[in-house]
Amino acid sequence: MPSPDDTALPAAPLSGIRVLDLATFIAAPFSAAILGEFGAEVIKIEQPGSGDPMRSFGSRTARGDTLNWLNEGRNKKSVTLDLRQPEGAALFRRLVAGADIVCENFRPGTLEKWGLGYEVLKADNPGLILLQVSGFGQDGPYRNLPGFARIAHAVGGLSYLAGEPGGRPVVPGSTSLADYISGLYGVIGILLALRHRDRTGEGQAVDVALYESIFRVLDEIAPAYAMFGRVREPMGPAAPNVCPHSHYATGDGKWVAIACTSDKMFERLARVMGQPELAHPDRWGRAGRRLAAAAEVDATVERWTRSLTLAEVLAAAHAGEVPCGPLNTIADIFADPQFLARGVLETHEVPGVGPVVVPGPLPRLSATPGRIANLGVPLGADNRAILGGELGLGPDELAELERKGVIS
Repeated sequence: MPSPDDTALPAAPLSGIRVLDLATFIAAPFSAAILGEFGAEVIKIEQPGSGDPMRSFGSRTARGDTLNWLNEGRNKKSVTLDLRQPEGAALFRRLVAGADIVCENFRPGTLEKWGLGYEVLKADNPGLILLQVSGFGQDGPYRNLPGFARIAHAVGGLSYLAGEPGGRPVVPGSTSLADYISGLYGVIGILLALRHRDRTGEGQAVDVALYESIFRVLDEIAPAYAMFGRVREPMGPAAPNVCPHSHYATGDGKWVAIACTSDKMFERLARVMGQPELAHPDRWGRAGRRLAAAAEVDATVERWTRSLTLAEVLAAAHAGEVPCGPLNTIADIFADPQFLARGVLETHEVPGVGPVVVPGPLPRLSATPGRIANLGVPLGADNRAILGGELGLGPDELAELERKGVIS
């Protein structure tokens, strides 16, 4: 596990920024986790007794929480507050007064129902930035519908494309993809809002909808429909505008990805395959000809890959400068020299659990890299330090709040 001497490192880029993370599950908490990796103080505000449902979602640890929680709860403190009770809402507003960012992903109108809408919070802190992640955004006819990543994939247009032609649409890689993409957009929005606040002193709300995050990454699908009326259909592993650009079986039962995005790349592949004549302009040397004969082109490439082992395909492709890579399982990733060389996987010791391996911080900064100080802490671990030490609540007050279920 990396254990740098913090005193020898420059201040983290978000040092001095305080984030209150009200959110649950993945999208907005992912935004908060990224901010925490780069120096922000992140205080997770959780429901007394149960906390973030992510604590019980996924593979259980010996401590009773889950690997999902340990991974996504990284670098966060934990305070319990029932915001539905007046005492909890009042304490939260006291914390907001000294915060920079609040992250939430309730259904639109929930904070307002609790008397904690943005206008109320902004009155307490004019510079406050509020990240609001929801299935369908803060307005529009779908605003009140419940939304999860799977629904966003469907409504945003991705799920229709995932799968083989004529088959059942499949999960596009991960059921949580929209959550993670939305979390990244949330970070972008927060950083832009911080930049605006630096100039003006004014905070603002950042509205991220899961379905919009998915729709934004579907390349030319929107302009192609608007201009040509083209509805893209499922294509399996193939691509709509280039060929060969797919997944191909190897002779030892593995799979390899090959990407030829230009005529030059295909010329290299044809040479590697020992069939340079395929790249002649009158054969498949031009992109249009390859697309018109895509099934035949892919079949020809796969005949070659099936004649070799995965290692042989990779060696030949890399020697010929053809973009090519294995379809890795997680077991393959743990042994992959590129992952190992760049320290993509970090091992952290968690009390009561033992060593836990998680993906390291991204992106990589040369002067102020992200850091993981801890993985998900127990529920309410920082109640005494923050509610008692910082807000000044005495032992009797904390005990009374605990009796009422405002904290736990």
